Amino acid sequence: MAKWRDVKQNKVKQKTNSINNQEKVTTSSCASLGLRLKAFLTDSFLITTPITYIVMYLVLGGGDEFSHNRAFGWTLILGVSATIITFFWYVKFQTPGMKAYGVKIVNEDKQRITFIQAVIRYLATLISMVSIFLMFMPFLHKEKKTFQDLISKTIIIDE
Repeated sequence: MAKWRDVKQNKVKQKTNSINNQEKVTTSSCASLGLRLKAFLTDSFLITTPITYIVMYLVLGGGDEFSHNRAFGWTLILGVSATIITFFWYVKFQTPGMKAYGVKIVNEDKQRITFIQAVIRYLATLISMVSIFLMFMPFLHKEKKTFQDLISKTIIIDE
């Protein structure tokens, strides 16, 4: 009983297990490429695909009209997608796909990203999807960062 009383009154410090108190050291602060890819594909099906169908069939009236007005159609699709995705990144730190796989987006200091960073990241994502080299950049980068991570100074981390 006396030992417990001494510890409670801070006369004797408790011994702590050094293994439990050590922080986990990871080689990279980024989430794994597999999780990021799964989150991206999930977001494509949850956000972009419905927007594409709504624009093609409800706004433009079908595939023929969409093929005649491709520039207008893609501008609508990408504009609405950009609005929704940047909203999720800026306000919630994650899109539905990122939430499903337990990752979130932060700046390099692990703080909230700015609205400008979210917009730059979305535009850089579009550019990297068009370029073959930029799509494979995380496999060549030592920290596994993507083109959009480097340009917008953001990272996707585990929650």
